[in-house]
Amino acid sequence: MAGPVNGFTVEATCALEFGPGAVARVPALVDGLGRAAAFVVTDAGLRATGIVDRVVGDLTAAGLWTEVFDGIGSNPSTTAVEHGATALRAFGSCVVVAIGGGSVLDAAKGIALLATHHGARATDDLWSSPVAGLPLVAVPTTAGTGAETNGFGVVEDTCAKRKVYLGHASVRPRVAVLDPELTVGLPPAATAATGFDALVHGVESLASRGANPVSDAAAAQAVALVGRWLPVAVDDGTDLEARAQLLLGAHLAGQALTVSGLGLVHGIAHAVTAHTGTPHGVALASVNEQVMRWSAGAAAEAYARAGAALGTADAVAGTAALVEGIRVRRPLHELGVDRGLLPVLAAAAVVDPVTANAPRTPTEDDVREILDAAW
Repeated sequence: MAGPVNGFTVEATCALEFGPGAVARVPALVDGLGRAAAFVVTDAGLRATGIVDRVVGDLTAAGLWTEVFDGIGSNPSTTAVEHGATALRAFGSCVVVAIGGGSVLDAAKGIALLATHHGARATDDLWSSPVAGLPLVAVPTTAGTGAETNGFGVVEDTCAKRKVYLGHASVRPRVAVLDPELTVGLPPAATAATGFDALVHGVESLASRGANPVSDAAAAQAVALVGRWLPVAVDDGTDLEARAQLLLGAHLAGQALTVSGLGLVHGIAHAVTAHTGTPHGVALASVNEQVMRWSAGAAAEAYARAGAALGTADAVAGTAALVEGIRVRRPLHELGVDRGLLPVLAAAAVVDPVTANAPRTPTEDDVREILDAAW
């Protein structure tokens, strides 16, 4: 006999422009949102590649006023978001165009929101504010976070050494522009780290307490795409098909996690990054196998779906093999974590909001054992 039918609500995600050359449509997208100006948020490293100047040139040629804020780091801080919001407020009414990896996209959402909230800080709770942020177009240049699918960002409160969540429904990007040509120049190590983030998004979404049939469908397809194409993109960064399929897989994983939420791998990784500055994907890889093994009993059905998507009967072993193949895993002690920090990381991971979605609820002692095994 069939069980009860559980209801759920899924909000629509952004519009999607996908394919080689899609970035050329950014000026028309800005114009279509009814604004005559674009405030471009990016980082200095990406700006040096010429990608940002190319987009700015297209915007200017279309008769749109532009300004660039490139003060976003690899782990964006609340201070950087506040500085960007001050610059945006001075620039005026516009569309925010975020060009970069997940850090840039997350920060841009905070900037677009704070710009319309005079006197607010990046640590303030603005989720239910009646004031909307400025509209945003997202142009990801890495295939990892899926940050273009949702209206929140994870930024670092450097004073408190913790990650904070900043967001509002109004700063969910109106359009995501997925142009695989923009990811071709990403080095192998960065491709591996960001791509592994997307894989974990898919697996944790399948196992999340918030999962439903919609998130499961997106997550399973994401795991299949990332599992198939991430090793290819790491080995040959010029393979445009691999880049395109990986970018699409990361986007689908972002759609899944926006519905389902994530889990303990992310909860621990947020703490590791906040205390050591480790890139997010590397932090995930340092503890993923240990968390999956600890969660396996509670996540058996989800891991069976993940394994099927990866083409293996054992999702834990299959994921571990992929990690080794793309050379992204490093033990915690190589990331600057000394044993004295383990209790601090455990305490932070347990209270991180994503951990509440984990299929098995951990105590601090549980997380400490996981960290010991990953050290």
